[in-house]
Amino acid sequence: MRGAFFRALTELAERDERVHLVVGDLGFGVVETFAQRFPDRFLNAGVAEQNMTGIAAGMALSGKIVFTYSIANFPILRCLEQVRNDVCYHNANVKIVAVGGGLAYGSLGATHHATEDLAILRCLPRMVVVAPGDPAETEEATHAVAAHDGPCYLRLGRAGEAKVHQGQIDFQLGTALQVRDGKDFTLISTGGLLQTALQVVAILDHGGLRGRILSMHTLKPLDEESILAAARQTSAIFTLEEHSVIGGLGGAVAEVLAESGEMPIAFKRFGLPSAFSSIVGTQEYLRARHGLSADRVAETIRSVLEKSRPAVIAARD
Repeated sequence: MRGAFFRALTELAERDERVHLVVGDLGFGVVETFAQRFPDRFLNAGVAEQNMTGIAAGMALSGKIVFTYSIANFPILRCLEQVRNDVCYHNANVKIVAVGGGLAYGSLGATHHATEDLAILRCLPRMVVVAPGDPAETEEATHAVAAHDGPCYLRLGRAGEAKVHQGQIDFQLGTALQVRDGKDFTLISTGGLLQTALQVVAILDHGGLRGRILSMHTLKPLDEESILAAARQTSAIFTLEEHSVIGGLGGAVAEVLAESGEMPIAFKRFGLPSAFSSIVGTQEYLRARHGLSADRVAETIRSVLEKSRPAVIAARD
C-alpha cells in the first residue's frame, strides 16, 4: 500500500502545486522520489510529531493541501492534541497518513501496534477516517482524501498487500465496495484484511455457504445503507478488522444495527482484544495468534451460522 500511496501522491503533486508532504524523519526509501521531484513542497520535521502536525495545520490554513506521514501510532497518538485542536478544530486541510496499521510492525512491540487508532480518530469532529483494503483502493483513496476539503486520516498497510480488485473500482468516500455477492451471510472488512476476507468466503463456499463481502474502506462517514441492506438480504453479519474490537469497524456496524429497528440478525465482530500484546512476531504470526487467520474466522462463522440457522446448515452438509 505504501507504494500505491506514493504513486498517487506524486500524481497529485504533478497536477496541483498546493500538495505538500511533511514527514517525521522516516521512510526515506519511499519518500525520496517525492522529495527530489518537489523539494520546495517536502519537509522533514524530524522526530517531533507535535511540531509536524502544527506545521501542517499552519500550511493548510494558508491554502495548502498537506499530507503528514509517519508509521503506526506516531502521526496520531503522539500528537493527538495537535490533531484535535490544530487540525480538526480549525477544519484544516491536513491528510494524516499512518503506515503500518494494525500489527504490521509486530516485531517492534506494543508501542508500534496501531490497534486503537480507528476508534480514536472516529471520535474527532470533522475527521474523515479511511482504511483501504488493497493497493487499488489505496490509490483511489489518496485522490479522494486530497479532493476532500478538511481533515482526513488514511490508514495504510506496511507493504506487500495483495491486489484484490483487478479492474476499475468506483471508489467514493463513505460508500462501501461490494467485492462479492452472497445471500447466507455478509463479511464486512476494513483495511488490510480484505484478502483474508476473500479466503474466508472461499473456504465456506466449499461447504455451500455463500458469503457477501463488503470492503468498508471508509469508517467515517460510514456506509449505513450497505450495512442495512446486508441485514435485510443476508442471514448474518460479521466484521473483520486488525484493530481492537472496541470502537472500530465492529463497533460502528453494531451501532447502526442496534439503532436501525431492523429484525434481529446474527452478528459477530472479529478483531483484537482490548489488551497490549504480550507476544511479538511477524504480522501473519500475530494475526493467527489472535484468531484472525482465514481458517479460524471461517470456523467461527460456520459455528455461528449453525447456531442461528441449524436446519439450513444441516441441509447443505
